[in-house]
Amino acid sequence: MSTPVTPLFTRRKFLAAGAFATAGLVLSRTAPFAIAQAGRSPNSELNIALVGLGAQGRILLDAMLNIPGLKFRAVCDIWKYALQYGQNKLKKAGHNVNAYADIEDMLAKEKDLDAAIIATPDIWHSPHTVMCLNAGLHVYCEKMMSNTIEGARAMVKAMQSTGKLLQIGHQRRSNPRYLHVYNNLIKNAKLQGKFVGANAQWNRAVTDDLGFPKAYAIDDATLKKYGYKDMHQFRNWRWFRDLSGGPISDLGAHQIDIFAWFLGANPTSVYASGGVDYYKTHEWYDNVMVIYEYPLPHGTARAFYQVQTATSSGGGYFENFMGDEGSICISENPKLTKIFREDRAPEWDQWVKKNYLRKIDAPAEPANANAVVDVRETKALTSFEIPVVLNKAIHQPHLENFFGAIQGKTKLTCDGAHAFENEVPIYRVNDSIAAGKRLTFKPEDFIA
Repeated sequence: MSTPVTPLFTRRKFLAAGAFATAGLVLSRTAPFAIAQAGRSPNSELNIALVGLGAQGRILLDAMLNIPGLKFRAVCDIWKYALQYGQNKLKKAGHNVNAYADIEDMLAKEKDLDAAIIATPDIWHSPHTVMCLNAGLHVYCEKMMSNTIEGARAMVKAMQSTGKLLQIGHQRRSNPRYLHVYNNLIKNAKLQGKFVGANAQWNRAVTDDLGFPKAYAIDDATLKKYGYKDMHQFRNWRWFRDLSGGPISDLGAHQIDIFAWFLGANPTSVYASGGVDYYKTHEWYDNVMVIYEYPLPHGTARAFYQVQTATSSGGGYFENFMGDEGSICISENPKLTKIFREDRAPEWDQWVKKNYLRKIDAPAEPANANAVVDVRETKALTSFEIPVVLNKAIHQPHLENFFGAIQGKTKLTCDGAHAFENEVPIYRVNDSIAAGKRLTFKPEDFIA
């Protein structure tokens, strides 16, 4: 499991930040993913603060160091070990940054910031984001938006009231490979025909809990102030109920988001099963299986998702969309991406000519290739690949989209309001497991 990031806000102010009024906002799936554009000069340098320097903060930092026009002014983290890492790395890259253990101190002293990157634990996403938006900064915040729907809603309210940009870190939304599949294969060519189902997974092998250098242990008073019982909980916050949503939020959030995007609908129901089956020192479910129902024009499409944290079996992490004329298996790992044409579908020659996809040469057939195991066996599908390659860090295009929107060059691909709509079904998974029953959604559930 990845190294955690660290919080920089008090529990009292976290509760206060969630108390925003909740005026409704109706979203359309056909609307562009943008609420506002900043309009700053495209040639101006952007002053950036990075809040949270754990594993995800470091991944984002590595990606941002590849993007020109950024000037890092500050880093913020309560853990001295992580703070020193950020300072040293940025200094080597030519950025002399101020370091802060407290986000309020940072916002009070840093008056020239344009944007903040929030990579703290889920419980602190909402208060940190709200503080930065209210301080006049644009915000890029990692997913999930919060560990509660109320926290996520407070972020949307702050985005609306301040008029500042809020991008949520569902980075597949800016990945050119995903955009190619959605815009060209699904929307334009309609290679899938009618969607009839989907499935996705993210399985991980057994991992040990994270430790820490004893010399850098945080004192008990500070840990308690930020909501942690001890250093073990601080380092492994993703597994604890008061701090996160567990693996279904940590991993499943990325892929369940793609269900709604590609299918073009919000689900009407969710049924989930899970348990603390392997890691007896953890609070959150380590294995989860979920079924959603999506209303499509031709009927219901069901989507299945699983996350396993004690086995890597199953071929990695991917999202698979099945149609009556073709299926699309897509992943951030290009090796796991393939497109399949059903035998009944029209030929795809015109789309190959347009370079929408490339046919994969069939391997040599074995001697018993014509053997029939079952008379109901379907003929082998013709397989294709997409010709789009991402030659950047996987988070870089999403960050570039955020900074480009600040400069008025583009619109956000995953603003806070749309992210809220697509995260609602993820929050309800744990509720379904706890209730032991199928839960239904109403249209107003998706309104921030």
